Amino acid sequence: MNTQSNAVPGYPLDSQARPPAAMFATRPFYWSVRRELWENRSIYLAPLAAAAVFLIGFLISLIGLPHRMRDILALDPSKQRQAIAIHYDIAAGLIMLITLVVAAFYCLDALYGERRDHSILFWKSLPVSDLTTVLAKASIPIVLLQLVAFAVTFALHLTMLLLSSVVLLGSGVSVTTLWTQLALFQMSLVLLYHLVFLHGLWYAPLYSWLLLVSSWARRVPFLWAILPVLAIGIVEKVAFNTSYFGAMLQYRLGGSEDAAMKAAGDFPINPMAHLTPLTFLSSSGLWVGLIFAAGFLYAAARMRRYREPI
Repeated sequence: MNTQSNAVPGYPLDSQARPPAAMFATRPFYWSVRRELWENRSIYLAPLAAAAVFLIGFLISLIGLPHRMRDILALDPSKQRQAIAIHYDIAAGLIMLITLVVAAFYCLDALYGERRDHSILFWKSLPVSDLTTVLAKASIPIVLLQLVAFAVTFALHLTMLLLSSVVLLGSGVSVTTLWTQLALFQMSLVLLYHLVFLHGLWYAPLYSWLLLVSSWARRVPFLWAILPVLAIGIVEKVAFNTSYFGAMLQYRLGGSEDAAMKAAGDFPINPMAHLTPLTFLSSSGLWVGLIFAAGFLYAAARMRRYREPI
């Protein structure tokens, strides 16, 4: 007896079960990023630890907060935000500094470490290209670490604000000035802008250079990342009596603020008004740096293909 098939002619039975090709293309990158998060817990533990240490100190400082707040209310409105926001800015600066340190050490060990412990032999046996692996590792300091720093800092700021409000309300002090002068939402947007644009995109060539050194060095990658830079500067100064290379490095390390923000002082009343994203995205320094970053990452991928375990 012949049974009638439910299959539609021209459509295989497993056509609906097959994921689209785009999913196959992005899946190796996604799991490569997940692997980095699994193997490098300092990516999120270090900012969390810094936030916890700062919060302990802030809790102790809450003892004298009502008295300080009464003094702040007697100041001019232009100086009130400076007095209120200083602890929040210090907290953000601490977490950003920790994030930069974690990013540097992560990049130096990202490709060197897998050659040192011979795990590269296992990872190369998987159907993941060297370029995908290098791009996944580069996404950690350029994107993910900045987002983690923002999330941790925002949670810390919100916790500090709520605790301060509870203490002030318990002491009979108004919290209206605290909330209006602090402008937590605007502060958070400025922080996200600073992390993504400045610490992410602007420093991308620096992270990429460290990844390239990590893929090449046979030992002490930190020295190999620093010594060539010093050698180029010394040779240029001795041979030509110029310091263009040093000026370029200084611009890359400290020129991001000029490209991304107007001069506004340390505690502007409206920090959002001083952001210049269009100027930053159209600056030649940004795109030249990204071109160098792409070249360094491509070279790191090629180096990973041919370098043997240490």
